[in-house]
Amino acid sequence: MNLASIDIAIVLAYIALSLWIGFWIANKANKDMKSYFLGGNKLPWYYLGLSNASGMFDISGTMWMVYLLFIYGLKSVFIPWLWPAFNQIFLMVFLSIWLRRSGVMTGAEWITFRFGNSRGAQWSHLIVVLFALLSVIGFLAYGFIGIGKFAAAFLPWQLSANSHYNEVLYGLIIILITTAYVVKGGMFGVVITEVVQFVIMTIACIAIGVIAMMKVSPDMLAAAVPEGWHSLAFGWTLDLDWSALLASANQKIIDDGWSLFSVFFMLVLFKGFLQSMAGPAPNFDMQRILSAKTPVEAAKMSWIVSVVLLFPRYMMITGLAVLALVFFRDELNGMGSNVDFEQILPFALANFIPAGLLGLVVAGLLATFMSTFAATVNAAPAYLVNDIYKKYVNANAAPKTYVKLSYLVSILFVVLGTVIGLFIPSLNELILWLVSALYGGYTAANLLKWYWWRFNGYGYFFGMLTGILTAIPMMFTSVSPLHAFPVLFACCLLACVIASLLSPADDMTVLKAFYYKTRPWGFWAPVLAELKKDNASIQPNGHFLRDMTNVCVGIVWHTSLTAAPIFMVIQQWHAFAAAMLVAALTSIFLKFYWWDKLRDEPDDALPVERLASVAPLSSK
Repeated sequence: MNLASIDIAIVLAYIALSLWIGFWIANKANKDMKSYFLGGNKLPWYYLGLSNASGMFDISGTMWMVYLLFIYGLKSVFIPWLWPAFNQIFLMVFLSIWLRRSGVMTGAEWITFRFGNSRGAQWSHLIVVLFALLSVIGFLAYGFIGIGKFAAAFLPWQLSANSHYNEVLYGLIIILITTAYVVKGGMFGVVITEVVQFVIMTIACIAIGVIAMMKVSPDMLAAAVPEGWHSLAFGWTLDLDWSALLASANQKIIDDGWSLFSVFFMLVLFKGFLQSMAGPAPNFDMQRILSAKTPVEAAKMSWIVSVVLLFPRYMMITGLAVLALVFFRDELNGMGSNVDFEQILPFALANFIPAGLLGLVVAGLLATFMSTFAATVNAAPAYLVNDIYKKYVNANAAPKTYVKLSYLVSILFVVLGTVIGLFIPSLNELILWLVSALYGGYTAANLLKWYWWRFNGYGYFFGMLTGILTAIPMMFTSVSPLHAFPVLFACCLLACVIASLLSPADDMTVLKAFYYKTRPWGFWAPVLAELKKDNASIQPNGHFLRDMTNVCVGIVWHTSLTAAPIFMVIQQWHAFAAAMLVAALTSIFLKFYWWDKLRDEPDDALPVERLASVAPLSSK
């Protein structure tokens, strides 16, 4: 398609603005490692929340969710639980607070805080760095696939006669531009740019939702979808029959492996709870939490992500899916067995968004890619430079040296992610591998680290190693990572427990410092007993029931905020009112039983090494 001159001008102006912000903010970011990776812990929670929401609002994920809503209808609300989408609820209720209390810079540095400096702790430190870097490469490849497809469909220049090469060349150009401002600006540059990107994207989302409501009536939509498409309810099977409308959609459901939807739902709920309880993976989400000023601000940051992200994003997703359902079905049928559902988004935009607004939408979608890519790139050097080079190679280099090395690491990982992205056939395959195989192997070890005192560095290392060694081969097999998750989790859990029990417990001094600083609930009685010998006033965390109640209410709140914009755009007004009523009631509950209970403890601001002055931590 050809963009109008005004659209091209808007897109180029946005790209120029992003670059300018990155370089303008560089002086503030380049002071030292803490400024570069955490923004000096000076960024307000609402800026961090908007930035985090922008980082989650990626082009590849949007293309995927449009196809999900197109085929699965309202039941697609549950499919992003694969990530799991509701992990933000666990973070806002308690895990962001526990994590931010550590005062560390990266997830790998947190491992030292939890396990100390024993040999097992050092192995754990190295394995979490390896996992983080694998995750970064995977998500960079994921972003590259999506942006290539999108840019080739919208930007007006044909760089190659071969459509695949055209996607590759556009992807490389946009990645190069994004890398420039991320590498130069660090966390300051990422956050400030992403706030701007989020504003642009929100305007674009609302516009697309309104256009769909004006173009597609409820009757037109009803004629374009099978029975059951409008309903959140499901039985043992999915029971969506597309054969009379779009036969390839039935085949796609079979290929996805989600026909037995009750089994799928139970698996994603089981996996989602376990992965959410394990805490955030060492990626951009964790970096935002560690960048917050205080633990309470970290919790509020995780809360506002859902508030600002879900409604506008699903207005866009629903608007694009609805337009494609009514007006693009013939083209999809014409593709036969080679149907590409990831083309739904470009089609809907190209045919229904007017000049001027289209430029803003394209700029906004470029923003979604750039924000996710930026946040992911920023995470890579934090681990390699801070957790490997500084820890094991050169601990006394000048701050500028670490920052410059971070530039080189960022560029290296961009290249690796891009090269791998060239060989991945589809977004769906990569998404399933990332969220079920790679993150499935992460779950057991990172679950136990919070809740069981006897879990040690060796247990963490062997649990993570089992997960990684199992996950990588799954990329090259036909085994569904989701269906394999229970077995993968059980194997990793067994490795964690056996390795921990066959090796000595971690140093009690380290365990006491961790427990005193973090104050998790769980199985910590021996550590608490040792702390009470030094300070009898120390009490265990007694908020398990309250926290888990808030989590359950929060998941209902999160789901209602997801469903409400879909019901609004498809003009199902009774269902929309019901979803908004649920959102309001759960919000009131969370206000009284979560928000009003948030407190920063007096010792939250203290570094670990000063805790001994508050409660003696030496073992007796």
